[in-house]
Amino acid sequence: MSAGGLSEVKPATPEIQEMVDQTKGEIEKKENKTYSIFKAIEYRTQLVSGTNYFIKVDGGKEYLHVRIYKPLPQSGEKPSLTSYQTGKTASDPLIYF
Repeated sequence: MSAGGLSEVKPATPEIQEMVDQTKGEIEKKENKTYSIFKAIEYRTQLVSGTNYFIKVDGGKEYLHVRIYKPLPQSGEKPSLTSYQTGKTASDPLIYF
């Protein structure tokens, strides 16, 4: 994969689920709702100065697309929520947003 391009879609891993779990509260606060399920299904990555993760999340009644930025390890910074989209379906493709 070249810098800036999106990887192929991959099944979510425990590391991806952990990043999603860390953003759940922030998204719930912004959306003013509680998600009974918040399960990472699949993801794509984009190499920048760090990595953007585009993650499809099963939110129970709807799917979400969540974008998390993970800085380079030497920065010492934690992954952070960049943006997200609600109202998605299981079949919506993960694309750059």
